[in-house]
Amino acid sequence: MTAARGGATAAVAEQQVDPANAHNLVLATDLDGTFLGGSRADRQALYESISARDDVLLIFVTGRDLAFLRRLLDQPGLPRPRYIVGDVGTSVYDVEADFAPVAELEADIAARWDNANARVQQLLAGEPGLELQPAQFRHRVSYYYDPNTLREETIRKIEAAGFDCLLSADLYLDVLPRGIAKGPTLRRMVSALGLPEDRVLVAGDTMNDLSMFTAGFKGVAVGNSEPRLVAALPTHPHMYRSAGHGAAGITEAIAHFGLGDAT
Repeated sequence: MTAARGGATAAVAEQQVDPANAHNLVLATDLDGTFLGGSRADRQALYESISARDDVLLIFVTGRDLAFLRRLLDQPGLPRPRYIVGDVGTSVYDVEADFAPVAELEADIAARWDNANARVQQLLAGEPGLELQPAQFRHRVSYYYDPNTLREETIRKIEAAGFDCLLSADLYLDVLPRGIAKGPTLRRMVSALGLPEDRVLVAGDTMNDLSMFTAGFKGVAVGNSEPRLVAALPTHPHMYRSAGHGAAGITEAIAHFGLGDAT
């Protein structure tokens, strides 16, 4: 396993456009409710401030699929990320390479998943409180769930079969490769690219962002975060709970941690 990570480090580092020490801010942010949340004015202020800087590396860390992300980035005024950690951490895309998957960072994810889509769907067929999401993903299976009818036995069945089960927003249930989520994949990316860990700021608002907040980076849970996430947040100086919602919360955290424009 160590050798594989070392190979990924060498291969991925070649894709880096700017030297690591040029990044005064590495913003790794969830989308819905976070980077895309808040008022229009708050979003515009954040997007313009990022676009005006040449020392920001932007990474989208999201549960969204590639088709949605392509449409999103066609919108005018939205800053373009360099990388995307998509599908709740189970996919990694290089935006500047026309959204090509970063094979070196996906190799361990794919091996842990082992083409389990059909097996998972068969495992959960007929389970109460679950509705399969229409979108298909490469390294996960996703459902809508009803918190009133989902059974604890269903979650235990998923975990006993060797997968992780992630619930968020009282709506989404993701079956993931064991040990894979937004935080672990982002940490592997930061290491592989040689990015300055003390300049990484993660931002989110739901339980599927919790693994980013426990990955050892500076973090902001924006003001509209779901109560379960707030209750689960680690308590240490690198964790910030903003008053501002969505984009305003990110702007607030950038100032709080002193990650503003260095010029």
